[in-house]
Amino acid sequence: MSDEFLHQLLQSIAQGQVSVEVGLEKLRTGAREPLAFARLDHQRPERTGFPEVVWGPGKTAQQIALILARLSERNPIAMATRIEPAVFSQIQGRLPEAEYFPVARICAVRNPALEPLLLGGCIGIVSAGTADLPVAEEAAVSAELCGCQTKRLWDVGVSGIHRLLSNRELIETADVLIVVAGMEGALASVVGGLVAAPVIAVPTSVGYGASFNGLAALLTMLNSCATGVGVVNIDNGFGAAMLAAQILRVAKR
Repeated sequence: MSDEFLHQLLQSIAQGQVSVEVGLEKLRTGAREPLAFARLDHQRPERTGFPEVVWGPGKTAQQIALILARLSERNPIAMATRIEPAVFSQIQGRLPEAEYFPVARICAVRNPALEPLLLGGCIGIVSAGTADLPVAEEAAVSAELCGCQTKRLWDVGVSGIHRLLSNRELIETADVLIVVAGMEGALASVVGGLVAAPVIAVPTSVGYGASFNGLAALLTMLNSCATGVGVVNIDNGFGAAMLAAQILRVAKR
């Protein structure tokens, strides 16, 4: 739990506003908040550096709005992924302050009263094709909401390798790179052979029949001969962003 929470609780006990017994119970339960349909993890930032994030599919707009409202009370940013426009319209009806990033399909609520997250370093996000943009933008927006600086480089797949090579400076100056590609997924290996920074490869489900909804790209990336390339799950731009942010956070520490 946060220092601010502990300070307020101890001050309340010292002033007699809260009994020792009630204070002890608050310490036991202060890191979690049970709802009728979820158990919120308010200790996540202390353990991992970032607040809990909501997975949107399978939840109602009302559930998502309530979770975001509760999380935003204690965190500078609360976010939900894979939110479709119609669902966001319903969320915004309950949370007017909610923001929406349509390409990334991310909904976020900021708490201006709390100091925003801020990490040093830069994450470069490289996308093979325009069809990969939803996953690439999910990575970019997730990273930015978590306090990271990002640089985007879109549509530089291996079918036009000159487009990537003409942007060598951008990929060589990033501290971590996220490479998003469908089809055969070769872009991650190419980038991994050009840079000294760690590369997080994200296969997408973009491609013709034999791509097997991203399985071909996933296997290509897993079998990369380039060193320093790690792979996340198919279409998992959010997971790539969190891994990149963790690398920057630990490096800063």
